[in-house]
Amino acid sequence: MVCVDLGERCERSYRAVNSQQKLVSLLHEGVNTLDKVFEYAVVHFPQRDCLGTRELLSEEDEIQPNGKVFKKVILGDYNWLSYEDTFHLSQRFGSGLAALGQKPLCNIAIFCETRAEWIIAAQACFMYNFPLVTLYSTLGGAAIAHGLNETEVTHIITSKDLLQSRLKAILMDVPRLKHIIVVDKKPKSLPDLPRGIMVHNVAAVQELGAKPENIMVSRRQPVPSDIAVIMYTSGSTGIPKGVMISHSNIIAGITGMAERIPNLNENDTYIGYLPLAHVLELSAELVCVSHGCRIGYSSPQTLADQSSKIKKGSKGDTSMLRPTLMAAVPEIMDRIYKNVMTKVEEMSSVQKTLFVLAYNYKMEQISKGYSTPLCDRLVFKKVRSLLGGSMRVLLSGGAPLSAATQRFMNICFCCPVGQGYGLTETCGAGTISDLADYSTGRVGAPLVCSEIMLKDWEEGGYFSTDKPNPRGEILIGGPNVTMGYYKNEQKNREDFFVDVNGQRWFCTGDIGEFHPDGCLKIIDRKKDLVKLQAGEYVSLGKVEAVLKNCPLIDNICAYESYVIGFVVPNQKQLTGLSEQKGIRGSWEEICNHAEMEKEVLRIITDAAITGKLERFEIPKKIRLSAEPWTPETGLVTDAFKLKRKELKTHYQDDIERMYGGK
Repeated sequence: MVCVDLGERCERSYRAVNSQQKLVSLLHEGVNTLDKVFEYAVVHFPQRDCLGTRELLSEEDEIQPNGKVFKKVILGDYNWLSYEDTFHLSQRFGSGLAALGQKPLCNIAIFCETRAEWIIAAQACFMYNFPLVTLYSTLGGAAIAHGLNETEVTHIITSKDLLQSRLKAILMDVPRLKHIIVVDKKPKSLPDLPRGIMVHNVAAVQELGAKPENIMVSRRQPVPSDIAVIMYTSGSTGIPKGVMISHSNIIAGITGMAERIPNLNENDTYIGYLPLAHVLELSAELVCVSHGCRIGYSSPQTLADQSSKIKKGSKGDTSMLRPTLMAAVPEIMDRIYKNVMTKVEEMSSVQKTLFVLAYNYKMEQISKGYSTPLCDRLVFKKVRSLLGGSMRVLLSGGAPLSAATQRFMNICFCCPVGQGYGLTETCGAGTISDLADYSTGRVGAPLVCSEIMLKDWEEGGYFSTDKPNPRGEILIGGPNVTMGYYKNEQKNREDFFVDVNGQRWFCTGDIGEFHPDGCLKIIDRKKDLVKLQAGEYVSLGKVEAVLKNCPLIDNICAYESYVIGFVVPNQKQLTGLSEQKGIRGSWEEICNHAEMEKEVLRIITDAAITGKLERFEIPKKIRLSAEPWTPETGLVTDAFKLKRKELKTHYQDDIERMYGGK
């Protein structure tokens, strides 16, 4: 622990033991911009696999018992581009963009699903010093237009699907846009496009870039302080903000992350499926590229054999790729946990007893630092095969991971789960737990690129002098702290500051406590803390985290005044419960049945008491939601964080009814 003088008072700050004297900002000496990071990898791993995509063999419609039609795919092997191939494709693409009039230090946007072409385009922009504006593919039309207009882009990289489903409708609202580059085949017909907009595909732009008169033009190389990415946030608290991230910011962040992953090397395989517009996925993939790992692309709908788009009997992406590294948001891990535990409940009594015995035995052994090779081989091998069977590190980020899910992943997948904490404003870097630390609910010690300080928050009753553990708002400082919000000086003054030593800091709004071993635990969020009618303060995030462990709940949003809740129930569990109660009907009718609401509230109350919630933290009324909350509904972000404002608007009539006692 070291002391930093903020001018007003001396606050305690925390650093990793191996960066006490100086925070680390570079992976390799002199490799100080992202184009140099990629060039370093190409020189050291030219013929190794870099980016992999599965071949689409066939696609068909499958009619479900309820009449709905689901698209199912059969996918072939992964086809790979080497590091050298990827470099040449990126170089030609950057050259082609320049030939289409894209200028250095002028913004260019990417609005695309996670795929190999995303990284190829990003590397081209890093090489040619085109600041890359990233937007979530699930943002609403107004938010997309806001980001494109604010950054004044003239060129955008997108996919055929997103052009037709999302972009086309707002093109009239983005008057500066002149060039649309699609990453797949150009649509045969594009009616109703505004005059003056040209559509190209990536292959044509690369062909243009490969022409001698274009490829020979010298490029303006970036310097470390140049903007590499303007990353628009997911908009969980209103209009998305563009975070300006320099080359040096990203390199410092990935340096800190890489240091926490033991033996990271070119023999590792990473599965990429989270949105690349999210700082967690972009940072994870750049960590892998910097170490010569291979990245195989996937999607949440094709991840495993049981995934929604995989045709029964064919292989999901993890079975084909057998990844060793994976990043996941808690929502996805929670789903895996609930699915496996539901299958355990369906086992015969002998199988179930054996599973529970093995689970408890392994939990006891790993807490003592021992491994359990026999249990792993005989009991957990089948569960482990859900993610390919070779996983050695799982990294969780984006939101808090419940203790039950973390223990389950550690035990059943036979690999450590590193919980990370960081924000877009800190390049996703802040802390990552030590992989040998099997304790739950903590996010680890500061990374070697970061320094963390706790600031008193009087209104919430959190102080850095609290005993036994210091508590307060988490401030993150270091070379990974970004340049601020694009064209938003007021928010920059509120959320960022520079200390007397010239180090940048970001005020996260999250509340944390430091344990004696130097590990951080997130305990609250300033925006989630509400004052009830009777004057008590309640953390809605804490209430939701406790209740999401209940098998009956797929998702929940707590609301204020006195606590009420909107619950997305688990369809299998609720249908079983309704049959026990003799209640019949469609899924919507079951969710709207007063008797079912009453029964689910009773189960939730029991779960809240088990989770040690205070009386005033327990929901008094609930509403069951028949529709799941997905990023497409606009009610959660791409990282599945609740959008409280949108949820409030969506359920306004129910809120009035519940508080009005109707």
